[in-house]
Amino acid sequence: MNLVYCYDAYCGWCFGFGNVIKKIALTFENILPVDVLSGGMILPEKPVHISVTAGYIQTAYKTVEETTGVQFGKEYLWHIENPNESDWYPNSEKPAIALCIVKETDSKIALDFASALQYALHAEGRDLTDDEAYRHLISAFHLEENDFYKKLHSSLYKEKAYQDFELVKQLQVTGFPMLFLKKTSNEFIAISRGYTDYETVKFRIDSVLKKINKT
Repeated sequence: MNLVYCYDAYCGWCFGFGNVIKKIALTFENILPVDVLSGGMILPEKPVHISVTAGYIQTAYKTVEETTGVQFGKEYLWHIENPNESDWYPNSEKPAIALCIVKETDSKIALDFASALQYALHAEGRDLTDDEAYRHLISAFHLEENDFYKKLHSSLYKEKAYQDFELVKQLQVTGFPMLFLKKTSNEFIAISRGYTDYETVKFRIDSVLKKINKT
């Protein structure tokens, strides 16, 4: 058994859920490892400028802050508040590829890496479609630079990212974040949809584990 965390690097509510899922991972680390799947929330056929969604985000980020306690950084908010001056074209593909590289390198650090991607975007205002946005993470997570960038642009790891997107679709995830308990290879039990506080998530996991142990 393990937990399956469906998230997207560009999801503001996932940024808010970051501390919850990391605390859950620590609480259940001896019995329920966490697998992270990128959901492919933003995959336009043609690049779409940040100005298209900036108006929505200007309101939504405040709700995320009030509900979860996270703070969006001024560098990120500059692009949201000045969209006509921004050069951002959000796309979930590259951060998902980066996560696949890390999962293959060391799955135990995947959740921390996913969290670091979200911090890089939402707190530090780094453009995750830009290769340079990952350079500081390479050293922080002890990755080999040339190997990382070679894989970041390889068709193999792009395919792995799209396999994650497809699995998330098969799980019928329609919004992020979403957390499952994977009981068997074919049985996934939904634990939480959308932002959910730590106590509620823990209670639901404990309840599911009790039912499983009784059967």
